[in-house]
Order: sequence, then structure tokens, then C-alpha cells
Amino acid sequence: MSRTIWVGAVAYNPKVVTIWERMRSYFHEEAHLPVEVVLFQSYEAQVMALLAQPGDGLPRIDIAWNTNLAYLQADELSGHACRAVAMRDTDLGWMTKIVAASGGSIATLADLKNRTLALGSQDSGHAAILPVHFLEQQGMREGRDYRTLRFNSDVGKHGDTGTSEVEVVRAVLDGRADAGAIGSPFWNTVQSERLVPEGGLREVWSSPAYNHCMFTARPDLDPELERRFADALSAMSYNNPAHRPILDAEGLQRWLPPHLDGYAALRQAAARQGFFNPVA
Repeated sequence: MSRTIWVGAVAYNPKVVTIWERMRSYFHEEAHLPVEVVLFQSYEAQVMALLAQPGDGLPRIDIAWNTNLAYLQADELSGHACRAVAMRDTDLGWMTKIVAASGGSIATLADLKNRTLALGSQDSGHAAILPVHFLEQQGMREGRDYRTLRFNSDVGKHGDTGTSEVEVVRAVLDGRADAGAIGSPFWNTVQSERLVPEGGLREVWSSPAYNHCMFTARPDLDPELERRFADALSAMSYNNPAHRPILDAEGLQRWLPPHLDGYAALRQAAARQGFFNPVA
């Protein structure tokens, strides 16, 4: 038996425990791969563990299930030595949506001039970092052209909990903000599950597409172990009744090889906003 592969994940919700118990069982019982899981309270701690060296006095993991921001932080802080391993099919084509109350005064981005935009947690790529970045590209700067109302309710989780996006929508509906920035998956949920009164919100603007989560390997991980891990993921099938509940819980139908062309905007935005400073 090959040595244990230590995988990190962030416990942003109790369901994460169940998901990774099932994933661990799959790796052990079907893929015959000795995988153990370490749960972290923040992505910053997880990135530190991914980059830790012997003698650092820190836990060390081999592979991390990272948000897009955490993947880029690991990549930048390792001098681009960390390796992308795999991602979900649903990690492709995310967008940031700016929404406003239907029938209100905000119909275009230009209408945000001197108005208030609600943003999610400061480390959420889709609900904070990228909205500010994309608006800058449109010639609108935070604090100069528009005000922000920020909801830093799940800092360290990079927006995974969705709590801050709920607060953004509430602020728009009750008039504390003129518009709000949320991720396209949450916007789809708002519409499909009718989380707000029908017709209560409208989409004002949609960003270019970008990518989300990525399994990330530490720089010195044995490439053969990395390959076996990736192969085990790709062998999971949505048509297999034993695999489907695991895949549904993690929000995908199939695992994909890394698509690295969807991170440029967040890399630029995160660098500008100081998210690549050494993790303390």
C-alpha cells in the first residue's frame, strides 16, 4: 500500500463532514487509495498547511480542496510550484451578478454613481473581490464613484457559506443598498427556489465568466500519488448509484482536469487588493 495522502478541506458547513466521510470511503473501498481528511476552519490555515515544511510546527497536507482564491494564494505563495489537480464541472463559468430592486432607480451600471452597492465577505471572490475589480474596469471606483455596504459574515471561508450573499440580497430588498453583488449560482438559487418575492429583484449586470474551486497539490508531492488521486476522482460516475449521492452533495456531475484559463481576472484583482501577502 502506498503512503497516506492527506487531503485538506474547510468545514464551512456541517455537511462538509458527511461529504468527506463518503469521499474517504470511496477512496479506501473502491479506489484502493489511502486518503485521510483534515478539516480546517479557514482557507488561510489550509494554505499554510499545504505549504508547510518539516520543522515548521504546522500540520502538513498533500492536497487541498481550495476555493479559487485559496488556489491562487497557494500558487502565488509557493512561487507557482503548487500544482492544480482537478476541479468540478460546475467550477467552470461562474459569473458575478449585480442585482437591484425591480422598478427601482438602478437599471444599468451607470446608475450606481453615488449610490450604495452591497458586497459579500471581503475574501469572497464572487461577491466582493471580483465585483470591485470588474467595476474598476468599467471606470467606477469604490469610494469615489459608489459607496459599499459590506457583510463580512464568513471571513476565512471565502464566501463558501453563502451567508454574506443572503445579507446582500436582504440589504437590497429593504433599501439599505441600491444594488448588490452575488455569485451566479446563488442568483440561480434565488430564482429557482423563489427565495424573494417573484419579480422582486432584477439582474442589472453580469460579469465575464471565471472559474471557482480547484484541488491543489503541494510542490513536493510524489507525481504518482497525485496522478492516482486524480484518476480516482475521474473514475467517479454520475450514472453509478453509489457515486451519485457524493457527487450531488458536492455539487457536480463529473470531475475535470484543471482548466487554468479562468483565473486571470481574480489573480489580477487579488494581487491589487492585497490577498497575496504572506499568510500570517
